[in-house]
Amino acid sequence: MSSATPERRLIPGPAGDLELLIEVPTAGAPVAIAVCCHPHPLFGGSLTNKVIHTVARAFVTAGAATVRFNFRGVGASAGVHDDGRGECEDLRAVVAWARERWPGLPLWLGGFSFGAWIGLRCHAALAATRLVTVAPPAGRWDFSDVAPPTQPWLVIQGLRDELVSAVEVERFARANGAALHWAPIAEADHFFHGRLSEVRNAVTEFLSVSRASED
Repeated sequence: MSSATPERRLIPGPAGDLELLIEVPTAGAPVAIAVCCHPHPLFGGSLTNKVIHTVARAFVTAGAATVRFNFRGVGASAGVHDDGRGECEDLRAVVAWARERWPGLPLWLGGFSFGAWIGLRCHAALAATRLVTVAPPAGRWDFSDVAPPTQPWLVIQGLRDELVSAVEVERFARANGAALHWAPIAEADHFFHGRLSEVRNAVTEFLSVSRASED
């Protein structure tokens, strides 16, 4: 399913304006809202990151109105990095805005690395119905306040990840996911160089399978 030309806009956020990139399917009404969280702001993470771009495109192809955004202090977003506290507030503000624009639709959350951590910390309060996390930094960041996901949850993990332990990620995911879809990519490093097609395919298959189970 194709999308219209991406729309960039600013919305009010808790620390000032937040920069959004919005993609909407052109064929039919959206079936969901998808909000995507980029990797660490202090290490070059932004809404243009190629991994989160890949996740977002898979969401659009599946029929979701998809919003990527820059956390505070990145790009045109106001504010400064807040070690995850304010970034959770940013995510909540974006979801609230998206729910006003497309009322009544289920929420899908996606995130890569730091963004996966933010999504995991916020998914329960936001009542997300699908959760996609790529290289969630289990064992590296504090996951003590993460509510175990009960919705369908995809974890994509490179087995050659040089920054995040694939063993720790799998251990955390299997201990906490009631409806876990575990998708290891054998030759992938943390940034999935040369493996983005496998990331896209994993998200597409997950959305197809998890939605079919509800029909």
